[in-house]
Amino acid sequence: MIRIGVASAFMYPDLNRPTFGGKSLCFIEKDMANYISREGVQPMLIPDLIDVDQMKMFLGQMDAFVLQGGNDVAPETYGDKPINDGAWKGDIYRDEFELEILDYAIKNDKPVFGICRGAQLMNVYFGGTLYQDIQTQNPTAIKHRDAVAYDQLTHDANIKPNTFMSKLIGADKVYINSIHHQGIKDLGKNVEALASCADDGITEAIQWTGVEEGKVMGVQWHPEFFYNCNTPLFDTDILFKHFLSSIR
Repeated sequence: MIRIGVASAFMYPDLNRPTFGGKSLCFIEKDMANYISREGVQPMLIPDLIDVDQMKMFLGQMDAFVLQGGNDVAPETYGDKPINDGAWKGDIYRDEFELEILDYAIKNDKPVFGICRGAQLMNVYFGGTLYQDIQTQNPTAIKHRDAVAYDQLTHDANIKPNTFMSKLIGADKVYINSIHHQGIKDLGKNVEALASCADDGITEAIQWTGVEEGKVMGVQWHPEFFYNCNTPLFDTDILFKHFLSSIR
């Protein structure tokens, strides 16, 4: 059985919440759990363990890691200052939590798959930067997030030629969903862009070149939501199966 550690998303204390109002919650989004779960693969939520040794012991039992989507990455995490009076403050607590997990994975040669926020944080870990808000900082870009359309907002992405991704997918263009207002600005050290938005060039997929191809990669789209799209998208299982092969 392959054990994939999924870094928790957080909900912080909120006394207006009817249950656990004064507590912090660790969670995995339902579609993400279903996307990862398959024969021989068991997703395991990585909780916010306070004891450092206990956390290391927990991480040591994982075969690979997934960084899921969620709150913005805080600008301070990549050495930037908040714009627009801090309109996009991000979640620096979660940043630090996930960066520790990612650091463990990289130093222990474990595969990592980053999704949306996860891909952005992966780029930041390797020294890259982000757009705090694409429409504000790159006004020529198309709309990458719509709160109403949500996972029905889609566009084409160009796959970089002669990369493992182009060979694996067997196409130079794929149709993907788009649920993000932040995005990769400057690539981190030894981070390669594998795909970009066909309309504005925003980076849509990356990999770290310090290991074999696809072992540490991230996608800006949400593969776990593909099943729900009214317009058929490409077979994203191709990428996840490749990721699983790097574990085996």
